Amino acid sequence: MDLIKREDLKKEYLPGRVIQKAVGKDAPSISGKMSMGFARYSDESGPMEPHHHAEEIVYILSAKDGWVRKGDAPDKLGDPITLEAGMTLHFPLLEWHVFEFKPGGHVNIIFFYGQVDQIRPEEMK
Repeated sequence: MDLIKREDLKKEYLPGRVIQKAVGKDAPSISGKMSMGFARYSDESGPMEPHHHAEEIVYILSAKDGWVRKGDAPDKLGDPITLEAGMTLHFPLLEWHVFEFKPGGHVNIIFFYGQVDQIRPEEMK
């Protein structure tokens, strides 16, 4: 068993989010079958662009003035869904979505993928 503490995980600063990989490819706990980690959306990382990727499950750890929008295309996202701790979101394969927040707000999540390869669209070619 690998014991992983979030505070020990390396932070990856990406456009629109800060990621901490815990399990999967290139993570402290290696897995060839699943990926899991943490992400934070806040002023620290700036706004996120709408994106899509492999099927994903997200658990909301905390949210302050944060929401998610989803839709069929980056320019056709629906109304904001206000987020709160304890919510679980299941994004189907290639569903467009974006996490957003008011200035000073945040969305803090755990993410899960049932795979380690072919997660991002550029990897699916």
